Amino acid sequence: MLITHDTRCALDTVVDLVNTAPEDDATPDGLGDVAALEAFVRDHKVSEVGVLTEFDLAAVRKIRARFAAVFAASDARSAATMINELIAAAGTTPRLTDHDGYDWHVHYFAPGASVADHLAADCGMALAFFVVAGEQERLRRCEAPDCRHAFVDLSRNRSRRYCDSRTCGNRLHVAAYRARRKEAAG
Repeated sequence: MLITHDTRCALDTVVDLVNTAPEDDATPDGLGDVAALEAFVRDHKVSEVGVLTEFDLAAVRKIRARFAAVFAASDARSAATMINELIAAAGTTPRLTDHDGYDWHVHYFAPGASVADHLAADCGMALAFFVVAGEQERLRRCEAPDCRHAFVDLSRNRSRRYCDSRTCGNRLHVAAYRARRKEAAG
């Protein structure tokens, strides 16, 4: 599957957005205030965003939950329905642009769109490409029992199980090794 630069950026953005949600009551919200949203927008180089407000923060949190549901979808039809709703609500307006030193690429949000509509349109279209390509199963959640972060499996054989093999994957492999050694020592 060919993934263009702007699609990859949108995928990274939607994964990071979903992963800002608190996993439980003890975990802080990664988008706890407008300043955190501003940092997220800046860090992900989200273009054409004006002054952000509490209204924007609430709207982005709402679409974050809707994107999380896409990553939890059990099948392509369910994912497609949710993605279609996100894209339609954002009022997508595809247009070519070549801003900030990037070559021509497509923005799917309307000029002047809110940051939530911007994210819903661009990120929703990136996820839509995966469903169209029959690759919805690549939109995953980490299999580590104490993690559950979202990620996009871009491995050739669709075998990635953890959001980060150096942390979640390694931690589980070490735990399994120690359990085997303890059982063998018995």
